[in-house]
Amino acid sequence: MTDLTGRTVLIAGATSRSGLVAAQTLVDAGANVIAVGHDPVKLEQLAARLAADAAWMTEACDLTDERAVDGLAERLHAQDVRVDGVLHLVGGWRGGGGLAGQSDADYRVLERSLTALRFVTRAFEGDLRASSAARLAMVSSTAVARPLAGGANYAAVKAASEAWMRAVAQGFAKAARDAAADLAAASTVFRVKTLDGLEQALADRFVALWDEDAAEVNGTVIELAAAA
Repeated sequence: MTDLTGRTVLIAGATSRSGLVAAQTLVDAGANVIAVGHDPVKLEQLAARLAADAAWMTEACDLTDERAVDGLAERLHAQDVRVDGVLHLVGGWRGGGGLAGQSDADYRVLERSLTALRFVTRAFEGDLRASSAARLAMVSSTAVARPLAGGANYAAVKAASEAWMRAVAQGFAKAARDAAADLAAASTVFRVKTLDGLEQALADRFVALWDEDAAEVNGTVIELAAAA
């Protein structure tokens, strides 16, 4: 089993079912977990479901607010906490109605996941680059490769998010080259058709990224599918 003892992993959007499973799986692997969400009540509910002696902490933060995200990073750094991993689970779905039904209001709601990804990765990029083994991952959708008119907003936001993750991957690789060092940080995209039923598979695959060479998974897209 992967040993993440001494590693600190931040879960962005941790109050979902997939966030709970990921938090518990990371704790079981020995990681220190920072569960971040915007709803303090849901964070309390999450905390109540994790083992009492688990190495975790919760942080309430609006991840679409740049100043709030920067403040979160500053609070953690003031406590001498540096992250070795980030799992981005901020998402949601709005769609339907063909192309004519792709409202700007729906797009703005969906865009919040990309906004959060941008703010979180910028705030913690220094931590990830400084780590001896850092892993960053987000959950995308198979809709990026096979978009439908009724999900055009959703697919567009996910495609933009994947492009951002590839840019982060290039930044990791360039920093390692410039320092004449081995690549230690990796940015990876997980694509799913739906997360329903794949929560544990996602958590396990994210943890397993630490067993792989950073150069092998940096900038890659990994599709997760339900077992046949």
